[in-house]
Amino acid sequence: MNQPALEIDGLRKEYGDVTALDGVSLTVPEGSFFGLLGPNGAGKTTFISILVGLVRRSGGTARVFGHDVETDYQEARNAIGLAPQEFNVDRFFPIREVLEHKAGYHGIPAHEARKRADAVLEKVGIYDKRDTRFDWLSGGMKRRFLLARALITDPDLLILDEPSAGVDVQLRRDLWDLVTELNEQGTTILLTTHYIEEAERLCDEVAILDSGSVRAVATPDELKGRGADRIIVELRSPPASVPELLADDDRLESVELDGHQLEVTAHEGGLVAPELVRELDRAGLEIVDLEIARTSLEEIFVEMTRTDESDAGSDTQMTEAANEDDTNKRPNQPQLASDGGAQ
Repeated sequence: MNQPALEIDGLRKEYGDVTALDGVSLTVPEGSFFGLLGPNGAGKTTFISILVGLVRRSGGTARVFGHDVETDYQEARNAIGLAPQEFNVDRFFPIREVLEHKAGYHGIPAHEARKRADAVLEKVGIYDKRDTRFDWLSGGMKRRFLLARALITDPDLLILDEPSAGVDVQLRRDLWDLVTELNEQGTTILLTTHYIEEAERLCDEVAILDSGSVRAVATPDELKGRGADRIIVELRSPPASVPELLADDDRLESVELDGHQLEVTAHEGGLVAPELVRELDRAGLEIVDLEIARTSLEEIFVEMTRTDESDAGSDTQMTEAANEDDTNKRPNQPQLASDGGAQ
């Protein structure tokens, strides 16, 4: 059996009286495309910061391919490539040199670092900008560069923190194609995103994190199956009253009639619809049109994370406020450059 990419058990983090992570447990299989979803303040930034060594946990364990993120810091960190949401790049060097420096932090010889830098810049489509400083790149090129920097060490686990934030539709789809290809080649990917469509399209499995706790871990289809679908039927002639339909079917939630339009709310709408058609036919009601509106992952996400926004703290602000304190407390470890910190 392959070693899981991530084994998280009872992971906790407190900042004073504020609990950012409250006993998070989950397993990310090697080679999977795993999504971590949650509203602002859910704990996603803290979770990633613990994995890459920027923040020390308060309790629990976190292992990357079997390596504890604190006691086996160097091994765990070398296995991870992080493309962060924020632009935290050394702006005084051409981007190829920045990649070479990054590779050097991880012990990659200079001649190999140059080859890798050229290869990843080719992969993300900005090789022709190799001698350009980061600040002179367009917004989309900056996103591509962050991905190139994450890939320079050929990581086994690629963490994408809001990789398509603020980019146009075409670039977003280009990024989707690229990371899908990486995953198909064996790279495990952990994605955080506020674009629910992105998670629904890309991820094998997602975890929904809210207020520092895991609410669910399932495939997108399994999560959507928890909601009710709407079957909208357009009838030739309006019935005098709401017909009695599927009386013994516990998947049925409601039946509403508005003139010619009949709306049935039910779980597993695709399976219920054929039975509904047969019952309407037996009742002598002619169907003009039928549509099934499936529950979206976004609707499930909103329902599971519905909260009073005034009670939600800023996860990013909590992490930044604690970084200096955590660094001071950290035992002597190899100071590998983290994609989540200064370079």
